[in-house]
Amino acid sequence: MQVNDQIRIGVVGGGFGTSFYFHLHPHSKVEAVAAMLPEERVRLQSTYACSKVYGSLTELLKDPCVDAVALFTPAPLHAQHSVEALHAGKHVMCAVPVGLSVEECAMVKEAVRQTGLTYMMAETSVYRQDTISAKQFFRDGLFGELMAAEATYHHPGLEDYFFDAMGKPTWRHGLPPMLYGTHCTSFLIGVTGERLASVNCIGWGDDSALLKGNRYNNPFWNETALFKSERGIAFRVNISWKGALLPTERCEWHGEKMSFYSKDPRGVDALVVKRTRAIGADDAGFLTHEPSVESYRQPLWWQTELLPESLRIDSGHYGSHTFITHEFVNALIQGREPEVGIEEAIAYTLPGIVAHDSALRGGESLAVPTFDQL
Repeated sequence: MQVNDQIRIGVVGGGFGTSFYFHLHPHSKVEAVAAMLPEERVRLQSTYACSKVYGSLTELLKDPCVDAVALFTPAPLHAQHSVEALHAGKHVMCAVPVGLSVEECAMVKEAVRQTGLTYMMAETSVYRQDTISAKQFFRDGLFGELMAAEATYHHPGLEDYFFDAMGKPTWRHGLPPMLYGTHCTSFLIGVTGERLASVNCIGWGDDSALLKGNRYNNPFWNETALFKSERGIAFRVNISWKGALLPTERCEWHGEKMSFYSKDPRGVDALVVKRTRAIGADDAGFLTHEPSVESYRQPLWWQTELLPESLRIDSGHYGSHTFITHEFVNALIQGREPEVGIEEAIAYTLPGIVAHDSALRGGESLAVPTFDQL
């Protein structure tokens, strides 16, 4: 299909889907919206001031005026919906993850190959303000050799989303934490570009009745994984739905010369830690190398020329939504692969799928398939 300098977007899904900015981008417009529920259609239409409203993705895909779709449908439908949209001749931006199984990831990869169209995953952690800083630190060599990283996604109380107002289970009922792991895996992969090669993962559950009968047969509230990257970096990922936990999405990047601790919204501010030659002592009297510890004043990248003026808005997930909007539209205008194209999206998604399998096997070490092995 031909793409001109005005991308016509169809937005599907009226929850998360109302928090993006295609209607404000200088090179896109919202041509149509779609949602199953009437109240979601009203929210979408109100947000994007769009006259075309459809009751389903299938209906919207028949609209010849739509160039691309932004999918914000339930995670178990992502692969199916992405393939359906690609084969209908539409470029796709989809919420995370690509799919919930190795087979689903392979299915989307094949649809992209067959159609030659663009696929982008809307991973927020790649464009958080602190991750943009970490990317810059890495590009500038300030970390020195990156030795390890630790990422945390805590969402205690997720059970409040397990059932709808009528008591019917939602897609989030019993969702295995690692199947939603892209918010963490992207903190390392999105900064360095490396791939995760193997994993050991431990799950924690408590026989709660709330987990019984979930569609995933998942017994775990929380999962903790230790990944080994292709460069040999140790990468700990902790994703938890239950416990006395600070709700957060954050990462620490540990380098031989410098480390960066991203801000915890309910804890410490962002810190830059640098190696020095100063000698100190711990509370037992043993000599230590004392680092330089500095509070990091986080630049608000969304206020800069990284975005067109109309998108310089403090958006969701620490300023990421306008960056996601801009990257998808720009990639289509420029005819290039987006930063989180199909290969990168699968690199974020597959490690979590394999990690959950490891947890079900009691922490067995498992290899993570490469993109070419799908």
